[in-house]
Amino acid sequence: MQLVRDIYAAKRAAGQPVISFEFFPPKTDEGDRILLEKTLPALLQTKPDYCSVTYGAGGSTREKTLMIVDRIQRQHGLTAVAHLTCVCATREQIRELLGQIRTLGVRNVLALRGDPPGGGEFQSTPGGFEYSNQLVQLIREVDDFCIGVAGFPEGHIACKEGKHVDWQHLRKKIDAGADFVITQLFFDNADFFEFREHMTSRQGVKVPLVPGIIPILSTSQIKRFTALCGARIPGSVAAKLEELGDNDAAVTEFGIDFATKQCQDLLRAGAPGIHFYTLNKAQPTIRILQNLRLA
Repeated sequence: MQLVRDIYAAKRAAGQPVISFEFFPPKTDEGDRILLEKTLPALLQTKPDYCSVTYGAGGSTREKTLMIVDRIQRQHGLTAVAHLTCVCATREQIRELLGQIRTLGVRNVLALRGDPPGGGEFQSTPGGFEYSNQLVQLIREVDDFCIGVAGFPEGHIACKEGKHVDWQHLRKKIDAGADFVITQLFFDNADFFEFREHMTSRQGVKVPLVPGIIPILSTSQIKRFTALCGARIPGSVAAKLEELGDNDAAVTEFGIDFATKQCQDLLRAGAPGIHFYTLNKAQPTIRILQNLRLA
């Protein structure tokens, strides 16, 4: 499997965007079957460059995450990125997990602080990590994995000092060895452009800064997501969602159109690619890529 950093380098040289997808481990065997036998094959028709698989709060889906990553690479031949978090894990446990990942032939990981189980504030595990840059540093010491990290155009919800302080924390992760950055979802491209300008011009960052885009499929769902992660819904978008209310079919159509325009603007402005938060659904992302003529 390719290293994600090499994928970005090759596509940059060719003047093409990198298209990637995020999936989460389903809670049921039937959900696994639908993801692996229906959703993923449908999305593979768009010829993505790689995908990532999330890691439940507190590492609650660790084994299933690795199972899905392994299946994606072995059965479908698509480069996959395994998420890793600091939550409820010691350094030795992370070393052991990295060994499992390496044995599966997975060479790409996304290093995150992660969410504690049951919500609440993050607390470091004795013998573990306080910050995600420490996790990046350990991964870099263990082996030559390609390491991705998260970036927050509006600042991390837990960083009370503001987004510029949070962006300094991101620089620490990059200095520790991160190869690429995938952003939190956002809806105002001006936030991404300010973030990118700060990181490249003021912080001197050279690694790819990849916008993460989520298709809006439900008013209640996106309100819940943004409340959890601290992302802002612009006034015009909020007004349209209020107008559409619980009409999920209409909200989905609006979400596809909005995400298409958002991606067009980002790609015109030189984004290295788009990382789609698919929510384990194929059609919205496929339609966006068709609109972009990238499918």
